[in-house]
Amino acid sequence: MPILSRPGSVRARCTLIAALFAMSVLVVLGATVDLAIRWRVQSDAYSQAERVASQWSPVARDGYVPQPIPANEPVDLIQVVDARHRVVKSSRAASATEPLSMLRPPPDARFQPRTECMRGRCILLQAIRLSPAPDAAVVYAGIPEPDLLATHDLEYAVVAGTALFTGLAAWTAWVLVGRALGPVEAIRSRISQITVSDLSMRVPVPRGNDEITRLATTANHTLSQLEGAVEQLRQFASTTSHELRTPIAGLRTQLEEALLYPEDVDPQQALRSALATAGRLEAIVNDLLLLARLRAADPSPPERIDLGELVAAEVRAQGGSVPARVHAPRGLEIRGSRMQLIRVLDNLLTNAQRHAESLVEVSVEPADDGVAVTVADDGPGIPPAHRERVFERFVRLDEGRRRDPGGSGLGLAISRDIAHSHHGTLTAEDSPRGARFVLWLPLVSGGPTHRPATGL
Repeated sequence: MPILSRPGSVRARCTLIAALFAMSVLVVLGATVDLAIRWRVQSDAYSQAERVASQWSPVARDGYVPQPIPANEPVDLIQVVDARHRVVKSSRAASATEPLSMLRPPPDARFQPRTECMRGRCILLQAIRLSPAPDAAVVYAGIPEPDLLATHDLEYAVVAGTALFTGLAAWTAWVLVGRALGPVEAIRSRISQITVSDLSMRVPVPRGNDEITRLATTANHTLSQLEGAVEQLRQFASTTSHELRTPIAGLRTQLEEALLYPEDVDPQQALRSALATAGRLEAIVNDLLLLARLRAADPSPPERIDLGELVAAEVRAQGGSVPARVHAPRGLEIRGSRMQLIRVLDNLLTNAQRHAESLVEVSVEPADDGVAVTVADDGPGIPPAHRERVFERFVRLDEGRRRDPGGSGLGLAISRDIAHSHHGTLTAEDSPRGARFVLWLPLVSGGPTHRPATGL
């Protein structure tokens, strides 16, 4: 059977629970019905016997009882028995010598119901004492025990009905749970077909707005995110391989030339060139390691940082050939990693110093329940079409390659990842002249809601 073949399945467990619940209810209901029917039949039999006995008791008290006593179905067992248990009068169906019962009701309780069984036969009778006198006779009126009470047919019927309805409840639960879990099985089957090499498949979404529909929708959304993440990882691996291949190939060429043509190649110059290439490789690898750490959880707990004080300190520490004008009020506190934020500020200030013509402006202002750090220069600026591309890994515009040939192309990508890890943003915004980067971070507590001015 399906239930026995898969005892651990949700469908089997739900069916078993439904069957046990139905059986429990039906057993209680069946027992109640059985007892109620038995009590009703027995009560009706006693009532009929009492009615017939009550009819003959005054007649017997006056001594006018005929022989045999007339009787009708179903109460056809009638006797008048004296104090010595001798049958005085009886109906045709009752014995003329043996009393129906040896019961003599006491004077203070003249009406007594009784069930008498002898020779495998039971009788439901009513005994009525004619008077409180010691020698008063007793009238017995009895009815043979109905078959419903004499046999267990009623119990058999209750058991059969309980089994039938329990099986029906189990079958209904099996079918309904199977239909309800059909979409889950379809989702499981589809997920089992999805592999890392092909994440384009999606699970079927059933109709409606129930839990299974929302589960399928969430699963598809997760698969979409996973597919995007895997695709980004592939692109990142491909781009990283390409970026590392060029300096490695150059380094190999320089070393081979130094070995093959020792007379034509200056060893000192070859070593300096190789060391510069190794330095660029080291910078790329370090930036890649930092990106990997940013993707993982930061083991160090965040700390409260006065962002204005931190910005002012970094501008002073960096110096630079181009003067910097700073507006960084204190009191604007954020929560985060000091070393990571120093890395962001260092990247932004280095870029601004590299491209500025005469001035770098840095400001710290409250904005939208947070604080915005703006770093602007008066250099050539970034074309609007490339303002998002500069945050991609290994993307370097022509102007950047010209001014810093040894850069890794990961500084702004790392800076944006750090901003996101602090629940903030880093964007390149419009500026009357030059480039303008805005770092927004949430304050520890709510702050002003006005945005900083877009111009400088």
